[in-house]
Amino acid sequence: MNWFEHWFNSPYYHILYKDRNEKEAQIFIDNLISYLQIPKKSNILDIACGKGRHSKYFNQKGMHVTGIDLSSNSIEIAKKEENSTLNFYIHDMRQIFKKNFFDIATNLFTSIGYFEKTEDEQKAVNAMASNLKKEGILIIDFMNVKKVIEKLVSFERKKVDNITFNIRKDIINNFILKDISFSDNKKSYQFQEKVKVLTLTDFSNLITNAGLKIIDIFGNYNLEHFNALKSERLILVCQK
Repeated sequence: MNWFEHWFNSPYYHILYKDRNEKEAQIFIDNLISYLQIPKKSNILDIACGKGRHSKYFNQKGMHVTGIDLSSNSIEIAKKEENSTLNFYIHDMRQIFKKNFFDIATNLFTSIGYFEKTEDEQKAVNAMASNLKKEGILIIDFMNVKKVIEKLVSFERKKVDNITFNIRKDIINNFILKDISFSDNKKSYQFQEKVKVLTLTDFSNLITNAGLKIIDIFGNYNLEHFNALKSERLILVCQK
């Protein structure tokens, strides 16, 4: 089993990251809707949607949203808030979900770069492109790896819900590794997150190979210009 299938399906993943910034995510989506002038009732595919925090907000803003994720645990949680214009499915991002159907596809909050093989990253971006209508828009929101590497903290301890998570970070073989260990109910656990160091050049190649073109690049959720040394995020807006 791949690390992401194991870890993302664990209840402890949701505990560790329970305090992710909802307001920040909503500001980002508001900015995207304004910048792209996304009409209400647009069909949006949220790829690697997790528990659906971005999907749900897009839906609140009047969009028809489909969220897909490989984690059955996340989709089970997300499905509790389905409605006639918000639906969630277990699906592998490397496979086409619905060809030539969506106006917008999103892959947000560093939800790619998990695969050992570059061809799997390419399969994922190819599928993202195939899901889009002609002239549809793909938005990829990834960490700015140069900034992450520069600011990398090798060890931190985080207490959530009376569980103390010990988190070690390292860079090995072009991956940023996060080893997470903790105990709960007298049982020890260990998980790993492993995200590929993907630069703007890497993404440019993936996107071009998928038949898309980059039309804008931003460095944060306020959609300010990208700076490879200073920006928090690498946000790519691409068109089919």
